[in-house]
Amino acid sequence: MPLQNTNKTVADAQNKEYVLILGAGLMQRPAIEAARELGFAAVVADANPKAVCVPFADIFAPVDLKDREGLLKLAQSFGLNLKAVFTAGTDFSSSVSFVAQKCGLVSHTLEAAENASDKVRMRKCFLEADVPSPDFMQIEQSAIQDFLSSKECAELEFPKVVKPVDNMGARGCRLARDRSELEHSLCEAAKNSRSGRVIVEDYMEGPEFSIDALVHDGTFTVTGFADRHIFYKPYFIEMGHTMPSCVPPQIKLELIEAFAKGAASLGLTEGAAKADIKYTKNGPMIGEIAGRLSGGYMSGWTYPYASSLNLTEQALLIAAGKEPVELVKKRKPLGITSGNFVLYEAECDKTSAERAFISIPGTVSSVYGTDTASSSPFVKNLLFRCGEGSDAEFPRNNVEKCGNAISCSKSAALARSAAEYAVSQLTLRLKPHSEKTDSFLFGQDLPFEKNFPPPAFACTEKTEAALDRLLGESPVFKTGTKASVYFSQIIPLMEGQYDWNKKSFTVTLEQYDQLCPNHQDIEGRSFSRALFKGGIQGMLYVSDGVSYES
Repeated sequence: MPLQNTNKTVADAQNKEYVLILGAGLMQRPAIEAARELGFAAVVADANPKAVCVPFADIFAPVDLKDREGLLKLAQSFGLNLKAVFTAGTDFSSSVSFVAQKCGLVSHTLEAAENASDKVRMRKCFLEADVPSPDFMQIEQSAIQDFLSSKECAELEFPKVVKPVDNMGARGCRLARDRSELEHSLCEAAKNSRSGRVIVEDYMEGPEFSIDALVHDGTFTVTGFADRHIFYKPYFIEMGHTMPSCVPPQIKLELIEAFAKGAASLGLTEGAAKADIKYTKNGPMIGEIAGRLSGGYMSGWTYPYASSLNLTEQALLIAAGKEPVELVKKRKPLGITSGNFVLYEAECDKTSAERAFISIPGTVSSVYGTDTASSSPFVKNLLFRCGEGSDAEFPRNNVEKCGNAISCSKSAALARSAAEYAVSQLTLRLKPHSEKTDSFLFGQDLPFEKNFPPPAFACTEKTEAALDRLLGESPVFKTGTKASVYFSQIIPLMEGQYDWNKKSFTVTLEQYDQLCPNHQDIEGRSFSRALFKGGIQGMLYVSDGVSYES
């Protein structure tokens, strides 16, 4: 197996102690940095030799994270100098446990990790331990058509959540709001499942939260409790989270108790755990629990900012068989037990907010506003997943977003507004004459995606009437006319409306005027449609198309 020494400052690592980190994506950067900070050399495995964090590894090994035997062979090549196996923000906590157990290192048991990786096994554990979670059924890919014609299917009550048994990031996960959306939902979920299995669950109504915890020596310490901001049904797109949550203390305690009970039912005993959980009319209901630290910029970014505790370092110490000293110093007892755990929390004293920015479909030609966004007060990070030349999609899962802004402040209001202001300053301009951009702006909803994607700005009957009057009087958006002037009759009707990226209607028009001061004549109706459906990107796309043709 070819190993690559990527850290040129490491001349001789023969006597080093090593940590094997699974994954070389951005979510694994805090783990690589934590390993270095703790004095370990970071051995990083990933199937993709071009993954973003490969250059930060001391040693990189091109091993697929599904290849347990390959990972084990890699781990064993370091002998007794290997001190821990670790991941965060990946699907492969069971690979961690497999390798760690074989090497005699600390981790959750393999059985527990697999319980926390397979949603059907997870639900069965919850059911046996009376842990609150939705009713469910499993369907094999090969049995989908038979199921659709069955009596069991005919008796289903909607809505239902349909998702792959073994994937993360909301890939293949959606809401089937009625029977007409079920077949497509099942097929997409199966396509996104490594095992071709689908789980169908009752939909839980209520606010959603993400919780991280470290399980160690009979204790269960909450290390991050955040409000999740989920949008765009029938999909579940997380457009951000806010750390800590503003949930009332008693409800928060109920949610933590349910999480700990769920973690115990899975058999998680030594390492990290994360929960996606809702508070419904019937109390806490667990969406899922994983045997690892969270992704989504929570464990590695927002929690450390808000708490001043490096969570990844503390988790890595546990994996290395050492005491998480700073965690023990910071945590406070909650005064209760659950699932045989003594419960603690390492609280936050500041607020950190993460907000995503997204795009309509197309190919990015330019990105504007990065300097303004990144230099805004309280903004800590501006993180891009796409740039010039990237193909963008309106997200149907959490890996199709374009990037994220992260802020931190002692004031919760300032933290939230800073992250939202940062994303509002960004504009991704798209190349003209794209079939998929045209389809988004001027096409029809698909039958299994009614009212999706949503428009940038909602158009009420009153607004439609005002637009009709405007287009009757001025059917062409003339060269030299500012958009803020052309749509001046519409502006008062759009007060309080914001697009997906927190741009107000007025800011959208102003940004267009700054970017296109010398636009060509544009047919008013298509320009208006592009504005309401696609926001600033739609306006620029139509304008650039006319300019290109001219």
